Amino acid sequence: MKDDICEYSRQQIYQLCSYKEQIEVLELNIQPDHIHLVISIPPKYAVSNFMGYLKGKLALRLFDRYERLGKRYWGRHLWSRGYCVTTVGLDEEKIRKYVRWQEQKDKDNESQQQNLFK
Repeated sequence: MKDDICEYSRQQIYQLCSYKEQIEVLELNIQPDHIHLVISIPPKYAVSNFMGYLKGKLALRLFDRYERLGKRYWGRHLWSRGYCVTTVGLDEEKIRKYVRWQEQKDKDNESQQQNLFK
């Protein structure tokens, strides 16, 4: 994803989550081809329903705002079908560190690639 699409996606994820009571984004890292998200979902929501809501609404908003995505993702299929979900307890901090580390790793790789062309 380009920088403007990443930033718009970030804003929309926070906004969509705020529409649901007690949903909290704990960590968010947007990569060019995927998103890492640590989120707190209370038991009153089925995880599969919430993920369908989040992925569906975000895809519609992205296609509405960025017409070029509709051409690239023919059939308007932006996301893969699945997602990884787990309950987080004792290892929550490790998972959150991993999400932050992925973002730093991406920035470091980008910086190294830019240096190749100087």
